Amino acid sequence: MLPKELLVNRELSWLEFNKRVLSESLRKDVPLFERLKFAAIYFSNLDEFFMVRVGSLTDQSIMDPDKLDDKTGWNAAEQVQHMLEMVRSFEPMTEEMYASLIVELKQRGIDIIHFKKISKMDEMIAQKYFSEEIKPLLSPQIVDRHHPFPFLRNKEKYVVTCHTTKNGGERFGVIPIGHLPDYFVVSFDGRTKVFFTCDIVEHFISQLYSKQKIVEKTTIRVTRNADIAVDEALLDYDMDFRGVMQELLKKRRRLFAVRLQMSRKSEKVQKYLCDHLEVTAKGVFIQKIPLDFSFGFSLPGKIKDADMSLFYPERKPQVPAVYHQNIPLRQLADREILLAYPFHSYTPFLNMLYEAADDPEVVSIKISLYRLAGHSKVVSALCYAADRGKDVLCMLELRARFDEQSNIDYSAILEEAGCRVIYGLSDYKVHAKLCLITRKNAAGELSYTTQVGTGNYNEKTSEQYTDLCFITKDPAAGRDATEVFNNLSIGETTEHTEALWVAPHCYRSHVLEMLDREIEVQKNGGHGYVAMKINSFNDIGIMEKMVEASQAGVEIHLYIRGICCLRPGIEGSTENISIRAIIGRYLEHSRIFVFGEGERQRIYLGSGDLLNRNTQRRVEIFAEPKSPEIRKQLLYIMETLEADNSQSWKMLPDGTYERIVCEEGQRPVNSQMRLYDYFNSDTASASAIPPETSGQETAGDHLASEPEAAVILKVKPEVRAGRQKKSFFRRLAHALFGR
Repeated sequence: MLPKELLVNRELSWLEFNKRVLSESLRKDVPLFERLKFAAIYFSNLDEFFMVRVGSLTDQSIMDPDKLDDKTGWNAAEQVQHMLEMVRSFEPMTEEMYASLIVELKQRGIDIIHFKKISKMDEMIAQKYFSEEIKPLLSPQIVDRHHPFPFLRNKEKYVVTCHTTKNGGERFGVIPIGHLPDYFVVSFDGRTKVFFTCDIVEHFISQLYSKQKIVEKTTIRVTRNADIAVDEALLDYDMDFRGVMQELLKKRRRLFAVRLQMSRKSEKVQKYLCDHLEVTAKGVFIQKIPLDFSFGFSLPGKIKDADMSLFYPERKPQVPAVYHQNIPLRQLADREILLAYPFHSYTPFLNMLYEAADDPEVVSIKISLYRLAGHSKVVSALCYAADRGKDVLCMLELRARFDEQSNIDYSAILEEAGCRVIYGLSDYKVHAKLCLITRKNAAGELSYTTQVGTGNYNEKTSEQYTDLCFITKDPAAGRDATEVFNNLSIGETTEHTEALWVAPHCYRSHVLEMLDREIEVQKNGGHGYVAMKINSFNDIGIMEKMVEASQAGVEIHLYIRGICCLRPGIEGSTENISIRAIIGRYLEHSRIFVFGEGERQRIYLGSGDLLNRNTQRRVEIFAEPKSPEIRKQLLYIMETLEADNSQSWKMLPDGTYERIVCEEGQRPVNSQMRLYDYFNSDTASASAIPPETSGQETAGDHLASEPEAAVILKVKPEVRAGRQKKSFFRRLAHALFGR
């Protein structure tokens, strides 16, 4: 068992990650509107943290109060206390961020209206909006014995008031405003003015309660627990799982409150709400900044003729030169293919699905789906394949947190299109990113195209997250993928594999085996080496093995975006472990493992982090590329992360993080921008282009000239012309895309 001084609490480590996100909103070298988005991401992350982590630990403090955290020895109540204290410690930083943004927005001609310092002209504009746009849509409610306390929806805002009655008593008023726009934007006299709806309602609230004396008023926002469990429901094997998830989602909306945000100190209102919501004083946050920062995502799009210097320079995903118009992707896959998002376009993967749908040798397409885009082009391709007579199996995880309803809806669409839909396993979430295309030629011989990814089949997030898409025709990988889908179809996990690593049985054990191998190399006079790029790390067994490796002298480099519960650089334990985190324009999301050097080097990529849930409670997939070109590309990614001195943070022995700065005389290295240039240059792609195709028009050139509908649907003209019936696929495309 590792000593406590080597470990960091999971929740506090995550909060350290979110603090790094917040830090980006304070950087003067980040464009202003991008800083605003980083602030919005910070608060959106914090909302989810309260709903999931604070919610689940609050539950645990009631149901299992003696259960201790294996890193710190704290029980659930103690963890929640430390979490709340840490969140409060960030408040001065959030206030500094907001004040800085307001000043710089003002310098750019954008005024965030503050009603304590409002001008007469701005007040007239606000009055007009209140009278014409807001007041007719408000439904004030007095809470008394005739009007019970209303249910306060999760993450919605309300204006709450305290009134005095004629006999000296008190009563309270509640005005829902969650159904209204968060803000109004007005262009006036050469400036853009932003009025928050809650501030307008608070300012003119006496016009709603004209006959009553208001002694306190404040805007509030409630955050509710969102941690729902399905274990009990799963005990009923005759259930309709999709229907059970629908009922659980309804239940989630009414779970207990874990946080109460207030726009100003209002003692009477606070006591009243805490009594009704059963929130303790520790769960109350009085904020001097907006309670809901989601406006940071949408406001830049509302500013007319905005200066483009307020945004990051445009970087469009490109179609790699390897994808030539006249070469089917199934032929290219003989060489192994790597797509690196968001530097590469998602189009080649979509084309692979459409080519499979039109390929007479293709028997089946099988895919595991976790999170999908709102109008999913992947779903359209799968529906098209089913419409073309292919056997399409979709493993759809209905328990993907906060995407449950979307996946429920897509399951119905896929089923109606003729796809077979399964919902995964009762005891394990299926988080794997796996697609298998099976072909059978005229001689009856089977062949496979297997795709393993680090990110979801989501063309929207592929432009925002750094992820990898690996495609191979390796027969062993195809057989393993076949076994995985067969097991999922009968409700079982995969226990033995040839080529792939498959959690929960064939992932953690392989990582430990690889670490043991490097320990032995080091002990026998060689140089043990490990490099890992992951998002989170808290598996105690793997931590113990890493400490053992470090003590043996193995060189270990970890690139961990978020949670890391192991402290590096502690003499006698982790002095040979370095830990870095990259926070930049894109969300770091890919997972890459490198073990050893030279001829014995092994490189893997896949879907799983080193959290307990990934190694023990989920189905994850890892593959090992054999192509020298792809291995070179993966190693270049790792080298670039190590060289980053613009977006990189170093974890210190005390568990905090220090930004790595570009020293005088050094060349600035932004790993994400360097990788964009690398993957869209001849350096990364030339070696993968078959010689006989050099100079031909690329798929990217071809698609760039097509209408959007043709890119989305990718149906060959001769096929479209020959089909008279209005297929389900066409109806689906029309419903989703208006095409």
